[in-house]
Amino acid sequence: MVGATAHPSTSASMAKPQPTVYLWAITLAAAMGGLLFGYDWVVIGGARQFYEAYFHLTSEEMIGWANSCALVGCFAGSFVAGYAGERFGRRRVLIASAILFAVSSGLTGWSYSFATFICWRIVGGTAIGLSSNISPLYIAEISPATIRGRLVSLNQFAIVVGILLAQIANWKIARPIPDHISQALFLQTWNVQYGWRWMFCAVVVPALLFTMMSLFIPESPRWLLARGRSDAAYKVLSRVGGPSYAIREVTNIKVTLQAEENAQASWRELWLPGVRKIVLIGAGLAVLQQWTGINILFNYAAEVYRSAGYGENDILLNIVITGAINLIFTVIAMLIVDRVGRRPMMLLGCVGVGLSHLLSGYAYRAGLHGSAVLVLTLSAIACYALTLAPVTWVLISEIFPNHVRSRAVSVAVSALWVASFALTYTFPLINRVLGSSGTFLGYGTICMLGAAFVFVYVPETKGKTLEEIEAKVLTSN
Repeated sequence: MVGATAHPSTSASMAKPQPTVYLWAITLAAAMGGLLFGYDWVVIGGARQFYEAYFHLTSEEMIGWANSCALVGCFAGSFVAGYAGERFGRRRVLIASAILFAVSSGLTGWSYSFATFICWRIVGGTAIGLSSNISPLYIAEISPATIRGRLVSLNQFAIVVGILLAQIANWKIARPIPDHISQALFLQTWNVQYGWRWMFCAVVVPALLFTMMSLFIPESPRWLLARGRSDAAYKVLSRVGGPSYAIREVTNIKVTLQAEENAQASWRELWLPGVRKIVLIGAGLAVLQQWTGINILFNYAAEVYRSAGYGENDILLNIVITGAINLIFTVIAMLIVDRVGRRPMMLLGCVGVGLSHLLSGYAYRAGLHGSAVLVLTLSAIACYALTLAPVTWVLISEIFPNHVRSRAVSVAVSALWVASFALTYTFPLINRVLGSSGTFLGYGTICMLGAAFVFVYVPETKGKTLEEIEAKVLTSN
């Protein structure tokens, strides 16, 4: 049973340490998981037309499976991460994900059978699931309340950098192909035989760097205190914000843990009164982030721009442009997330992405192709990068009670990957039935419904400590 949570004696306003070099260093190290997540997730968008030809994939079901199979691993990794993060600590899970990234990327690139390709994509997805769960959680737990949104958003920034790096790598690795080449000659091109392999293998180097960096980061102070290792937690917090900040934070966390000493951090407790509602809200946010349809513009970018009338060589350049827009607006989001607040940004994102999709649907229906579709897709990506992309991860990392946070984040992130699998696998089928116009109109409608969900259910968490958020959430249920 969840105990009544005591209000921390120290508020966020009393503890405003300046970000230290040490804090930025360990945050950047943890965010490397996001960079690899972004690269591995999006590299398939540029490589797929080449490996599909290499493996002779023709049916929509096989194409959908090849593009979505990694999400099976993502779900497994995010589900396991909840238990592993509690049992072994956040740091060890980050190290495990880094090793899996390095191994799976190299072996995916040099797969010579479709079954082997699928196998290593699923292993790579497991690495994504682990890092997508633990990286923002770890950053949230080491961050002072006043800058937590900015630091957790750094994980999203790293994801976006990884996305852009994958898009640039795909663009630079791929060699120009004549617009009207025959299928027989296309199968013999360097892109089909070798290019897609190097697109996947390029991530091995940053994965090895992530492994090395993860060896030098400390364990989460909240995890340490939950296991009675006060001295180690105090040492970490002192390096983050100084001795006085460390004393206040240790006191606040201990108050919360003491109030929860009779609570058992089990999966069953996630569904008890006082916790169940916020777990469902977190899962709802995760599903909403995916079913805005933005990942279609990354994973199926070639189809979207091809149906808009672009040639093969222009498609890869357009994909790089989408990545650049994604990066620019993510940086803006990092600068404003702790000023504007979570709820306003989520509402703006749902409405902005929704309108962009609805207008895209109209553009396809009216026969407006080329630059019109490009501008509207860039508008959707800009709105998403500014709001839903980073803020969803911030909220998921901070709204759950301390003693169930790792498992609750695991549930939310698992829901995200289930939703992502459904989105990615079904797009070719939905697009065939509804066409580009109907597909975008559908995603736009989902965004508008998402705005209503955020308005009714999502709490504001700006500027509050994790302990203050817990007290507010539990007393409001």
